[in-house]
Amino acid sequence: MSRTSPLSIKERLEILADAAKYDASCASSGTAKRNSSDGRGLGSTEGMGICHAYAPDGRCISLLKLLLTNHCIFDCHYCINRKSSNVRRARFTPQEVVDLTLSFYRRNYIEGLFLSSGIVKSSNHTMEQLVEVARILREEHDFRGYIHLKTIPEADPELLAQAGLWADRVSINVELPTSDGLARLAPDKNGPVIEGAMGTLSGAIIEARDAQKRFTKAPQFAPAGQSTQMIVGADGASDAQIVGKASTLYDRFALKRVYYSAFSPIPEASAVLPLKRPPLMREHRLYQFDWLMRFYGFAPQEVQQAADDDGMLPLDIDPKLAWALKFRGRFPIDLNRAPREAMLRVPGLGVKAVDAILIARRHRAIRIEDVARLTVSVRKLRPFVVTADWRPTLLDSADLRARLAPPAKQMELFA
Repeated sequence: MSRTSPLSIKERLEILADAAKYDASCASSGTAKRNSSDGRGLGSTEGMGICHAYAPDGRCISLLKLLLTNHCIFDCHYCINRKSSNVRRARFTPQEVVDLTLSFYRRNYIEGLFLSSGIVKSSNHTMEQLVEVARILREEHDFRGYIHLKTIPEADPELLAQAGLWADRVSINVELPTSDGLARLAPDKNGPVIEGAMGTLSGAIIEARDAQKRFTKAPQFAPAGQSTQMIVGADGASDAQIVGKASTLYDRFALKRVYYSAFSPIPEASAVLPLKRPPLMREHRLYQFDWLMRFYGFAPQEVQQAADDDGMLPLDIDPKLAWALKFRGRFPIDLNRAPREAMLRVPGLGVKAVDAILIARRHRAIRIEDVARLTVSVRKLRPFVVTADWRPTLLDSADLRARLAPPAKQMELFA
């Protein structure tokens, strides 16, 4: 009887790199700066290549991003690698991943590694192999590039602790924004266990940073912090629920980032999944709200107020404009007198533009032409601001939203 020939490294790389594309949380910002310019070690966390190359949908592709294996004992309905899926399976050994990483780095293809895995044999067995990849790179090859390990919440805390010692960033996916959605679509996963593991990592990160303030040679622990990812559109969760969940995660675990990944229909999908993916614009709007909370001082309740009665953010206008239109009584904002936090709520004004206005108005009165030089489109912000030579007249207009919404674009037949 003939036996199936083993897959080559190239064939396994094609399978396991493709299987990793569904994870959006591969940004490599925020870690400690390291390099090998002194002639010791290999790799760097700086320079061109890290997070400077992006796929058409905006996902970072500058890291070697792959799964250790796509074999999995879990049966999450939304996952193409679930145990009941009929996909081609492949597996790397830890040494093979190390060899690939070093080979790709030496060819100047990458500056780091993003490594995740399906659960094979057990959570502990899989986590041990993930940690072993990072350990070999750091200890045996003095690799100084970026490493992001997707950790497994069901694994022992000791293994999670080892991951943080070798990796720049660690992450655990909460998967879905509601406990009902998780129970229905990922029956093998447990929300409290996931958040318990996130709490363990968060505590270790905080302890390590405190130790570094007191001891110069204290070891680092995940210097780029912790992140997570939520799938959007696989269950019935509204944008308001996703906003609330993300805010809670930021507050409880001091996360660096929450990533949002629009659900993608998969082959031989479960009947409990939607038949089509949500619009990618929904994912984009959630990232915009995330930005408002992290950099513009918006409370989650304020962003939720921009949603409609069903808790969904509008797709035709951004959340900041939607909020301003709902709370027109807080406008117009006098750019020559208003505090920074009030100006950050003006549609069309970014953080850099607001800071530039604050500096400029110390020396002279701000005029509308000054603002026009600091923004992409002054049309959006005109109804919401007062300057030395401008006072709006359209703020109470019933058709203001229609005036400010981007014009509809005709789709190209052969795009």
